[in-house]
Amino acid sequence: MSSPIIIGLNGPDSTTSTDSNTQSFASSLESISAAKPKPALIEADRSLLPEKTGNRVTRYLNFNFLTAYRKLFSIIFAANLSALVAFCVKTKGAPAASDVASATSVNLMVALLFRQENVVNLVYEIAVAVPHSFPLWFRRRMAKVFHYGGVHSGCGTAAVVWFILYTALITKNFIRSRDQDSLANLIMSYLLVTLLCTILAAAHPKFRVMFHDYFEAGHRFAGWSALIIFWIHNILDANVERKLRGVPLGTYIIHSPNFWCFLISTGCTFLSWSRLRRREVIPEFLSDHVIRLHFNYRPMQPFYGLKVSTRPLMEWHAFATIPDEDETGKINGFSVVVSNAGDWTKETIKNPPTKLWTRGYPLHGLLYTSRLFKRIVVVATGSGIGPCLSLLYADVTPRRVFWSTPNPEQTYGAKVMKAVLKADPDALVWNTKERGRPDMVALTYQLVLDSNAEAVFIISNPKLTRKVVYGMETRGIPAYGAIFDS
Repeated sequence: MSSPIIIGLNGPDSTTSTDSNTQSFASSLESISAAKPKPALIEADRSLLPEKTGNRVTRYLNFNFLTAYRKLFSIIFAANLSALVAFCVKTKGAPAASDVASATSVNLMVALLFRQENVVNLVYEIAVAVPHSFPLWFRRRMAKVFHYGGVHSGCGTAAVVWFILYTALITKNFIRSRDQDSLANLIMSYLLVTLLCTILAAAHPKFRVMFHDYFEAGHRFAGWSALIIFWIHNILDANVERKLRGVPLGTYIIHSPNFWCFLISTGCTFLSWSRLRRREVIPEFLSDHVIRLHFNYRPMQPFYGLKVSTRPLMEWHAFATIPDEDETGKINGFSVVVSNAGDWTKETIKNPPTKLWTRGYPLHGLLYTSRLFKRIVVVATGSGIGPCLSLLYADVTPRRVFWSTPNPEQTYGAKVMKAVLKADPDALVWNTKERGRPDMVALTYQLVLDSNAEAVFIISNPKLTRKVVYGMETRGIPAYGAIFDS
């Protein structure tokens, strides 16, 4: 690559969006075109940035605090609170222990379903099925589907709260009746409360960031232990209840909602781990900082991610996959780009593996929602170009590309550079070694104006992702970046 910046501001014509938040794009674009010729090289011009909407308080509430993740979490809790009120009305006082137990198992089931790959993929497929004829305000909200983790955490937290209430109710009943048949059930309940509260506490974002490997292993083994104990507890509870109702144990269990919920929950876990395989890997050195790992056990289509590991019971690492083609253009495998971003990636680059474990079904991610828009701007920094390569390969949505990285061709190789320029011949490739760090917000906005894009997708570090997403959203442009717990 002869120049550190490749840019063309002659974007394709497009129809102006009818969304109220983007109507100002056309007038801004006209003023830019009339004021000055389009340069061969682009520089950040913050004078083009409009004022942010609202004030500091409203911007914080709308774009920082009330995220889609927290909204989903709140909806889950509101639904559970409504169920609690209904149970209390039904019994004219405190809810029945059996109803509370059912609420626990339902929430636990939904929490696990939203971590099962096939279910998550189905949710994505439903979201991206919305046609472009729908208004932008609706499509931009459907693109928030990658916040589905709010359902997982909301249901998981609600399950813990329900089970604490259940334990309190059966403790009260045991004190009154002193039924020795209920003692084992009570002991198991307190054991589960302790285990569930530990899982919940360890899932706090600060703990997860500081002790991620410990969290991941602990969450996995504690979750498996809780599921086993829940099965034992369910049988003990059923034995107590069936005596009160005078029915056989098997009959009571089959008619119990808890049994079917735990069956589905257990099935989710077994389905994912039944796909555990050790795969052959072909490493390709791109530089001292980056390596590309090729797999050939399946022809992977675009827009999927996969988890790989060298220690399957302890830690997993998720990567976006890139389809690999043969000489005829047929997909015969896939690859992932690994850059030096931590202990595991550093060791992988230093000592490339010849085999890696894979688990579960390939999973859709953030960039799959780009299909909801007519035109987009793709922003990446450093190795963030790796996940974007699948989107660029798919060639579904017209896009402009902005990639900021040190020495792009030397670090990532000619193949990656060729893929970027093939996807967008006018791509803005910013060499930070020669140009310094760019004004990401201003340059992204200029590309949005130039191409009349409907949305921005960014793959970068968390800090810069939040900055660009906030800079776009507060100016009426839909913007999406990976979140901490999707």
